[in-house]
Amino acid sequence: MAIKLIADSGSTKCEWCLIANNRKKKIITQGISPYFLTAAEIVALLQNELVKKIKDVQVDEVHYYGTGLGNPDNVKVLKKVLKKVFPSAKIEANIDLLAAARAVCGNEKGVACILGTGSNSCYYNGKKIIKNSPGLGYVLGDEGSGAYLGRKVIQHFLYNTFDEELLLRFNEQFKTNANDILEHVYKRPQPNRYLASFAVFLAENRGHYMIENIIEDGLNDFFFTHLYKYRESWLYPISFVGSVAYGLQDVLQDLCNTYELELGKVLKQPMDGLIAYHTTA
Repeated sequence: MAIKLIADSGSTKCEWCLIANNRKKKIITQGISPYFLTAAEIVALLQNELVKKIKDVQVDEVHYYGTGLGNPDNVKVLKKVLKKVFPSAKIEANIDLLAAARAVCGNEKGVACILGTGSNSCYYNGKKIIKNSPGLGYVLGDEGSGAYLGRKVIQHFLYNTFDEELLLRFNEQFKTNANDILEHVYKRPQPNRYLASFAVFLAENRGHYMIENIIEDGLNDFFFTHLYKYRESWLYPISFVGSVAYGLQDVLQDLCNTYELELGKVLKQPMDGLIAYHTTA
């Protein structure tokens, strides 16, 4: 049986799983973004944080899914890097959306969605992505994502829309102000992650009508802007990957009922689904 190495990488964290002799070993390394790291830096990272932990295992296949791989030039860089580190292995490098699709759909047709810090969706025919609603990022898009929902929380705070009870809870939890928020959003790096950090306030205050309205409106924006435009949404299950989706499954189910759609799998992370996909493929 081939020894396989699977990777699911964001820009801050990468989760690896080595599958050998029906045994699985998971390893966490720094995230890998070809936009922020050179090829030499990625090689050094893999040698220091990954190769040392799998010792003398000769990997036959590497299935890498990660951020920045919508750009063909970045795919070439990653493939060269992985081939240098694992010279005898068959190398595959793909976008995170395909990871989500394979994780929740396997070899079946379906609509696969990501609802985490950002959001994305596609129609997957069991082999490849056929349709993809444009991902416009956190400034223009990312409907339903942690960044999108977190931005709504901040707006309610800054516009003084929260009632007294929620305002008190917000101030106790975040201890921030308008100047600090604007500094982070407009002048500091990774504002999308900063915005998404406020989405936890929604999860911790479920039941309050203002919180429920923010959640339902934000997820409904995702359904209407993206899923509503796939004809396949009414033909196949709609499945989700990501922390936001996992934490708000009840709202996803309600919206699927409203739109007469079938809710499929909901996974917090794609890795377990990818392991199943690559061990049965």
